[in-house]
Amino acid sequence: MTTARDEARPRPYPEQADDAQLEGDLPYVPGSARAALAYRDFRLIWGGAFASNVGTWMQNVALGVFAFQLAHSAGYVSLLGFAQLGPLLALAMVGGALADVVDRKVLLIICQLEQMVMSAVLAWVAASGHPSKVLVFVVVVLVGIGNAINAPTFSSVLPTLVGRRDLPGAVSLQSVQMNVARVIGPAVGGLLIPVVGVGGIFALNAVTYVFAIGPLLVVPLPRVAAAANSGLQRIAQGIRIARQDDLIRQCLTIIATLSFFCLPFIGLMPVLAARNLGIDPESSLYGGLYALFGLGAAAGAVSVGTVFVSQPRRRLVRVGLGAFALSLLAFALVRSAEAAYPVALIVGFTYFVTVTSLSTALQEHIADEVRGRVTALWIMGFGGTIPLGLLAAGAVASASNITVVLLIGAAVAALLAARTRLSLRAS
Repeated sequence: MTTARDEARPRPYPEQADDAQLEGDLPYVPGSARAALAYRDFRLIWGGAFASNVGTWMQNVALGVFAFQLAHSAGYVSLLGFAQLGPLLALAMVGGALADVVDRKVLLIICQLEQMVMSAVLAWVAASGHPSKVLVFVVVVLVGIGNAINAPTFSSVLPTLVGRRDLPGAVSLQSVQMNVARVIGPAVGGLLIPVVGVGGIFALNAVTYVFAIGPLLVVPLPRVAAAANSGLQRIAQGIRIARQDDLIRQCLTIIATLSFFCLPFIGLMPVLAARNLGIDPESSLYGGLYALFGLGAAAGAVSVGTVFVSQPRRRLVRVGLGAFALSLLAFALVRSAEAAYPVALIVGFTYFVTVTSLSTALQEHIADEVRGRVTALWIMGFGGTIPLGLLAAGAVASASNITVVLLIGAAVAALLAARTRLSLRAS
């Protein structure tokens, strides 16, 4: 049955739907990535975010290298990772509450501009003769604050640019653009670091925010209804909904556990490369390792909206978790660069099949009027929990080694796979 809310949603232009059907003689399947791309406004915002995220991942890789150069310590690398993502844990709910009450376009533009300015400041700090570790930490925290407000707002906007039946394709493509950027950014960054230095990478990232701001200026975004309750009441309502709704609670519990125990190895990738694989974090070999991990993640994300579009989410989550546990175990034990490259590809694939399936189930389930706040809880569990796990993993790696961190992650992923066998309902 078609509801009034579904009728109000933007629809693809007829000629675009026809092109999608005729191009390559492939069927126009509702819920697929192809169906989501038929919406013009979605394409513009999605494409701008992709271009900007390429710069973000160039900066992320350069930041890990920069931290390792400054301190040669897994602890400091972890600390900067916390500075970058930690604000998500503290401020994502604030961003989600704002996304459900203020003009989302204005909020997104302000957040993008703030991150652009702070990235430029980071480039200036890095270019100084003797960068202060404390100052670098402060600037990275400020970049993280802008991202913490931006992330739930942006995640709540994208689903409103497509019809409800095409949400799986939109969520899949959102993961794809993040992870294709994860491929291109590290590859380009790895090639450019020896040429322009880490400061040059930070400056280039500042420029790429223009690509995100441009589409926001021309695309009309749906406005949210005026809220009748206070900011604290809106935040409390989002938490209450997550606690009372079985599907939302399970999705958030799984992603938070996965993020804390299983994903810190991503932030410690320079340490893994240097100590387990003998790869210089400043070399193109390291950029290639990170790029293959991102390529696998992008392939895993797009597969959820294409080849796996008709598969139950519960099956994809369960199988994805099990395969991720096995691939992470292999990544912990491998000791040569040649063997690590294909393993990194598989780790990325299984990781994002799981995450994208969970995210799709959540986005299909929640209502638009609370989307910002519930999405904020997801971002807290996904991105905000990682820095806490990264701090703990940095301490573990310093006390023992990076292999132990990966082995713990593999064990927890295996336990999650067993525990969620029947608990996650189909979307």
